[in-house]
Amino acid sequence: MSSQVPPGASAAVLKPSDAVHDTAVSVHGPDFEKNLSLQELLSSYERIGFQANSLGKAIDIVNRMRTWRLSDEPISPDESDNYTNPEVRAQTRCNIFLGYTSNLISSGLREIILYLVKHKRVSAIVTTAGGIEEDFIKCLGKTYLADFNMDGADLRKRGMNRIGNLIVPNDNYCKFEDWLVPILDTMLAEQNSSGNVWTPSSFIRRLGKEIDNEESVYYWAYKNDIPVFCPALTDGSLGDMIYFHSFRSPGLIVDIVGDIRALNELSRKSKKAGMIILGGGVCKHQIANAMLIRNGADYSVYIVGILPSPSSTLLPADNKMQNTGQEFDGSDSGARPDEAVSWGKIRAGAESVKVYADATLVFPLLVAATFAQKS
Repeated sequence: MSSQVPPGASAAVLKPSDAVHDTAVSVHGPDFEKNLSLQELLSSYERIGFQANSLGKAIDIVNRMRTWRLSDEPISPDESDNYTNPEVRAQTRCNIFLGYTSNLISSGLREIILYLVKHKRVSAIVTTAGGIEEDFIKCLGKTYLADFNMDGADLRKRGMNRIGNLIVPNDNYCKFEDWLVPILDTMLAEQNSSGNVWTPSSFIRRLGKEIDNEESVYYWAYKNDIPVFCPALTDGSLGDMIYFHSFRSPGLIVDIVGDIRALNELSRKSKKAGMIILGGGVCKHQIANAMLIRNGADYSVYIVGILPSPSSTLLPADNKMQNTGQEFDGSDSGARPDEAVSWGKIRAGAESVKVYADATLVFPLLVAATFAQKS
């Protein structure tokens, strides 16, 4: 028997490496031998790898969004006279467009979104109908923790609506109708007397004024003049109420054209624009498409859930549905930032990241490391 290692095998296993570049970052996790603060722990994410690395990058990008000022940039030769004054430039910030799906307002992320709006950390919001109505409904009645595996037929008999592992008593929606219908009557009367129709954003602004409750996200959006866009305003309980109202008192008009102009113009006039998108669908693409008007966003952070496989035990056996798009299905919800670059919705060379994680897990950490910092 030969005592020599076969040269082909040796060469395959012991293949030499190229020199590692000086800028390469080594993998290193947090050191719990030290008494780490939350900020120190989150700072360590950038070197852990996998999705922790993506969250670390998201934190860095959001910090760049919130700290950017026009005074950071040299004055361009074609700059408007309005933006040559040093004080104006120092006060001109990146406009941050926040998008989220309705289930996140149903969850405890509502209070985090409220914090951002109350303290004027975002410039505009895009969400779905549920993302609007669930905020107001929570002012009228509680949403409760439950379980993903509760029997749907039994819940229906008891008038309990399940949102994942949350429960909303149907009485809350009855309270919502009682609160909303008189407002719709007043809005219709004002429309008829003034001749001015409503847009989804002016509709939401009015509801924020009427709720007059500091626990409401849209109360603070009203107070701080932050526009809230909802292209699919009728896709939920709001739509049900508008539908019923159209029989009793027909004529209320909600014009989506006014809002697409307002959203696109806000994007176009932004000196710097950033997207923070929680989830997919309408809230993601409406913002991304508005970014196209200015040839793309400068900063982009996507946070999307993870798709269980058809054999996954993450979902009940009778409910193996696809709940989040992935890149390979061709959906906009599943698309990576680079696909948006090809459409001009994110600028070439812009800073962007997609974090594959449940937003209820990582968005609180992202906000703690960015917007919640006092400096």
